Amino acid sequence: MTNGTATRPMDGGAAVLAARVLMAAIFLIAGVRKLMTYGATLGYFAKLGIPLPDVVLPLTIALEIGGGLLLVAGWRVKWVAGALALFTLATAFAAHAFWAADAAQFNAQLNNFLKNVAMAGGFLLLIVQARARDTVR
Repeated sequence: MTNGTATRPMDGGAAVLAARVLMAAIFLIAGVRKLMTYGATLGYFAKLGIPLPDVVLPLTIALEIGGGLLLVAGWRVKWVAGALALFTLATAFAAHAFWAADAAQFNAQLNNFLKNVAMAGGFLLLIVQARARDTVR
């Protein structure tokens, strides 16, 4: 007789891989787009008031592309998901300040802010899942 957990895989298999791929897609696309429009993105970072945009932009691109690829690969998911969660929350506050947006931009900025918060929640789930998987091994 089993307790019901022995027949269910702890790692979620294909569903967890799909979750990592779906979470990574936005970062991979955003990182590549920033790379392709480097000058315009640098100006946008400066407009947002991000300090040292010429330093922050290449680090952002590296985190988005590198973190996205590592997340898809499943390499050190707890650490990668944690870094991307923190980055996503920081981006919510730095780039999607709905509380300071004009009426025309309020809804778009609120939606983007909430999307980032929800993504951070998804990363927390990936962290919990990775910890559970490591505990079983």
